[in-house]
Amino acid sequence: MYFRSLLPLLFVALLPHANGADPSLVRKSLARISNTAQEPNYRQPWLSGFTGGGSGTGWVVSSERILTNAHVVSNARFLTLEKENDPKKYIAEVEFIAHDCDLAILKVKDTSFFKGTIPLNLGGIPEIETEVSVYGYPIGGDKLSVTRGVVSRIDFRPYAHSAIDSHLSIQIDAAINPGNSGGPVLQNGKVVGVAFQGFSGDVAQNVGYMIPTPVVRRFLKDIEDGNYDRYMDLSITTFNTLNPAMRKGLGLENNDCGVLVSSVAAAGVCNGYVKPGDVILSIDGLPIASDGTVELDADRIQMAEVAERKFRGDTIKLGILRNRTPQEVVVPLERAWPFTMQANQFDLQPTYVLFGGLLFQPLSRNLLSAIQFQNPRINYLFETFVPKEVYTEHPELIVLTSILPDPINTYLNEFREGIVEEINGTPIRTLKDAAQEFAKVADFYVVRFMGNGRMLVLERAAVEAASQRIRTRYGVLKDQALNENAR
Repeated sequence: MYFRSLLPLLFVALLPHANGADPSLVRKSLARISNTAQEPNYRQPWLSGFTGGGSGTGWVVSSERILTNAHVVSNARFLTLEKENDPKKYIAEVEFIAHDCDLAILKVKDTSFFKGTIPLNLGGIPEIETEVSVYGYPIGGDKLSVTRGVVSRIDFRPYAHSAIDSHLSIQIDAAINPGNSGGPVLQNGKVVGVAFQGFSGDVAQNVGYMIPTPVVRRFLKDIEDGNYDRYMDLSITTFNTLNPAMRKGLGLENNDCGVLVSSVAAAGVCNGYVKPGDVILSIDGLPIASDGTVELDADRIQMAEVAERKFRGDTIKLGILRNRTPQEVVVPLERAWPFTMQANQFDLQPTYVLFGGLLFQPLSRNLLSAIQFQNPRINYLFETFVPKEVYTEHPELIVLTSILPDPINTYLNEFREGIVEEINGTPIRTLKDAAQEFAKVADFYVVRFMGNGRMLVLERAAVEAASQRIRTRYGVLKDQALNENAR
C-alpha cells in the first residue's frame, strides 16, 4: 500500500554475537561510525542548520564496501570509521543510500581499513523462536557490544526512518539502543538481518527490529547499475473479501481467494491497468487469499511484498476478476511512487521563494516538523495528499510560512500560513510556478489563497525598493532556492 502511518519507533542498532562463527573474524569486520551531520534549516532556509553528531555500526558486506543504516549517515558532512584494536580513524563517504528501506553503502578512502577483514555472508530468514546474536556499538561504552535475542515475529511493518514506507521486518526480544543501528544480526555464522529500530521504553520492553536479508539483497541488487531506483509500489488499496455475502455479490467462488480493489492512485503504476471494483485473484501466479496474503518462501506474507521484490523496468502479472469476467493484466513497473512529500527527507536543502519579505515554501513532513502550523487546512491537506489525490491539482502545496517584517508587508499577517492558489490569475501548482510569476514584470502582484476570499497585493515598485533592505536586515543570502528537477 502506498499510504502508511508512522509508529512511535526509535532508530537504534545492536551488536550481537555470531552463532557458530569465529567471533574474532566478525569483530574485525565491524566498524563504529561517527557522523558529523548538519540538519537543514526550514525556518530560515537561506541559512545552514545546526551541526550535531551521532554514531552507529557498519560491517563489511563485500569487497571494500561497508553496509549500515541510512539513518546513521543521513545529512552527513563528515564520516569516520573506527575498528577494534586500531587507533586510526578512517574517513568514509556515502556511496549509495536508500531512505525508503533505511540502508546505505559507505566507501572508505583509505583501503588499508579492509586489511584483516572479511565480508560477512548473508543468510536467509531465521525461524521463529530461534536465537540470534546482534553486534554493535551502543551507548554506554566505546567497545563492541554483543547481545542475544530470540526471533519472535516476522511481519510487514513501517520503517520509522522515512515514516511512510513499510517492508518486511523481523522482531527480536533483544534491546536495541542508540548507537547500534546498522549492526549485523547473525545466526549460524551468517548475517540474517540488520538491527535498525525499536520501541521506546515507555511503549514496550525488549522489543527490537531488524531488516531481513531479502530487503538487504534487494538493495544490493538495485545499486548494481550504479543507481538506486527505490522500491516499486502498486499504489492501490484493497479490501478483504472474508464476508461470504460480499463474495457471492462479487461472483467469487467459495475458495477464500481474492481481494477487492478499493482505490487506484492516479500517479501510480497500476492506473490504466486496474480499476476500483476489480478483484485481484493472483499476483505473478501466486493465489491471493481473501485477507490479502500470498504464500512465498514457505510463509504467508502480504501481497505487497511480491511487488517489493521487483525492480524498476520489471513487470508484474495480475489475475483479476472484472465484472465477473476473469482477465490477466501485465503492469509495467516504470517508476517508483513520485510524490514523497509525506516522507522524511534527508540530504536535501530546503527550497523557497522570498518576495517582499514573504517566505513561500512547499509543504513537506520536514516543514511540518519545523513549524507548528495553526492552520488546520495545512494538516488536512498533508494527511489527504495521497488518499484524496490532492497532487493531481497541486503537485506541491505552496505555503506562506513566514513574513520578515518590513513597511511593505506590515498589514499582511492575516495571510500567514495561507496556501497559494493563484498569482495574478495563474494557478500555482509548484514552487517553480510561483517563482516564475513573481519574476514577471507587473505593476501589482495579486496572490489568492485557498479558502480565503481576500487577496494579498504587493506593488512591484515597493518590492524592488525593499528587496535589498530586507536581505541586509535579515541576513538573507539569496531570494530563492529551487529544485531544478521539479516538475
